[in-house]
Amino acid sequence: MTSKDEPGRERDVDRAWQDIVEHYGERAEVEADTAPPVAPEPEAVASTPPVYEQYDDEERFVPPPPPPLPRPEPRRQAAWIGLFASPLILLVFTVMGWHLPLLMSYALVLAFLGGFGYLVVMMPRGPRDPGDDGARI
Repeated sequence: MTSKDEPGRERDVDRAWQDIVEHYGERAEVEADTAPPVAPEPEAVASTPPVYEQYDDEERFVPPPPPPLPRPEPRRQAAWIGLFASPLILLVFTVMGWHLPLLMSYALVLAFLGGFGYLVVMMPRGPRDPGDDGARI
C-alpha cells in the first residue's frame, strides 16, 4: 500500500499501529464536565414529521383487468392431472391404510409415468426466440 517514494509515511503508519497495540483494551478518557445528551421536547418532535399531501382517488392508477388464463389442450391437461393426482391418490390411500385394488394401483402408476413421459416429449426443443437469453422486463 505504501510506495517506495514515501519511507517516512511507512514509519508513521508503523508507529500508529504500535500505539494501537500498546493501548489495546484501555478505556478512553472522558472529560468529567461533559453532560449526557438531552432528549428533545415532545412538542418539537411532533412538529418535525413531514406532512403528505392528500390525493383524490380519481388520480390513482387503476390497472386494467388481467386477461383470462389460457386453457391447456385436453391431452396436456390430462397429463398434468396424471402427474400430480396419481401420487396424491396413492399417498392418501397409503396413509389412511385403505387397500387399493392391484389393477387400480398399476393404473395410477401408469398414469403418472405416462403423464410425465408425454410432458417431456412435448417440451419445445429450442428457445422461442433464438436471440432470447430468457430475461424479461
